[in-house]
This record gives sequence, C-alpha cells and structure tokens, in this order.
Amino acid sequence: MDALYREAILDHYKHPRRKGHLSEPDIQYHDHNPFCGDELTIELKVENGVVVDAAFDGRGCAISQATASMLMEEIVGKSTEELKEVDKQYILDLLGIEIGPVRLKCALLSLKVLKAGLYGLEEWPE
Repeated sequence: MDALYREAILDHYKHPRRKGHLSEPDIQYHDHNPFCGDELTIELKVENGVVVDAAFDGRGCAISQATASMLMEEIVGKSTEELKEVDKQYILDLLGIEIGPVRLKCALLSLKVLKAGLYGLEEWPE
C-alpha cells in the first residue's frame, strides 16, 4: 500500500494541482522552512466563509510540494472554521506514509502556512 501512496506523492510533485497564483486573493501567506529551504505561499479566495478557490506556489522537496498540492485540492469547498481544525494527523493521513522526524517539518509546512493565513498572522510566532 505504501507504494501507491509514494506514487501519489510523486505524481503531485511532478504534476502539482492548483499551483500558481490567484487574482486578488482574500488570504495570502508565505513562509519557509529554515532547516531545508522549502518555501511556500498559499492564496485563498473566500466567499461567505467558504474557500471557493485555492492556489500555492513555492519550491522545495517532493514532500513539501506534494503536500501543498494535495492540501489545496482538499480545502476548496470547506469553511474557514472547518480548516482551522485541520491538524497534523490530517496531513499525515493525506500523505498515507510514515514520515520521519526530519521530513515532518517539510510535510507540515503547508499546514503551517494555511493556518497562519486563516488566522491573519503577519508572521509566524517563534
């Protein structure tokens, strides 16, 4: 089963979904992982508290970029309040494979950026 998930991760990395920019996003946030150099920007269009469009842009390893692609597909149609409840386990379930401690920050970068944007943070508190 791991092989299927690994294949999906590689597919999202090589052929990312929703990669690019939105015209006049309602929410936009950018951050990076200082340990490995992964960078990610997430942009959302929100109407009546529901995400109607989402995009990401960035660069980095297969895990960080594939996770961003997978997450963008998942969040369209969900309320911002519902997305504030998304947690680490949700991301790990999306990936479907065990992630070691070194790669965990890569896998969780998109969640960190999404949450910071949803909560309107100017910068991530250290």
